[in-house]
Amino acid sequence: MDNGGAGYSIRGMELKILSWNIWLDGNLGNIIEFVRESDADIIGMQEVIPEREPNILESLAALGYHHAFSTVMELRHDGKKMGNAVFSRFPILSHDTTALSEEPRRLADHVVLDVNGESIHIFNTHIMHTHQKQSDVQDSQIEKLLSLLPETRVLVMGDFNATPESGVVRRMSEVLISTDPSNTPTWSMYPAGCHACDPQSVYTRLDYIFASRDLATHSPAVGKSDASDHLPISVTVSI
Repeated sequence: MDNGGAGYSIRGMELKILSWNIWLDGNLGNIIEFVRESDADIIGMQEVIPEREPNILESLAALGYHHAFSTVMELRHDGKKMGNAVFSRFPILSHDTTALSEEPRRLADHVVLDVNGESIHIFNTHIMHTHQKQSDVQDSQIEKLLSLLPETRVLVMGDFNATPESGVVRRMSEVLISTDPSNTPTWSMYPAGCHACDPQSVYTRLDYIFASRDLATHSPAVGKSDASDHLPISVTVSI
């Protein structure tokens, strides 16, 4: 956890939230520039590899973000560690990580932020990819995730690797609100995003931001970028 970033700003009590699977082969320079232009307050990223250049943690720290990073697994043949990261313009009060499953290893990061004196709970995760098919392991990961959530002031974001009509998303929506009812597709920009699926277009939604029912949200959006196989998603939250 890094609490050494630049100072934070508060635009009233409206926060822009961004979630993005930046892909182990993503164009980090373009990703950093997109984040800079997005002016997001809180960001959840998946498939973060700090050892790649430019270093994404250091680059966003230079833009004024605090960060918390957790290693999920080693997937690269060169041994570079990949994980999840939360970036925030607000101070990080605490950060803990829970394994949603060990085989395959999947994590949920829980970061508590100090937003104008109020504690906000951010959960960032990357659920197992099952090629858009039902999976008992996925279902178990979601139940574990839901068991971790406080009742109020909660945002859960990430790559859920599940379609809008899936049991995974339906189960999440029983407890939280999906902040983008349009379910605009977010994946895949490139066939290399999954050699088994071989996607030839951006045809399905896999990425979501969920909010507890005490939080009002508006202006959901799917960003335009060719820097990753996933498109970035965002929403504005009123605290």
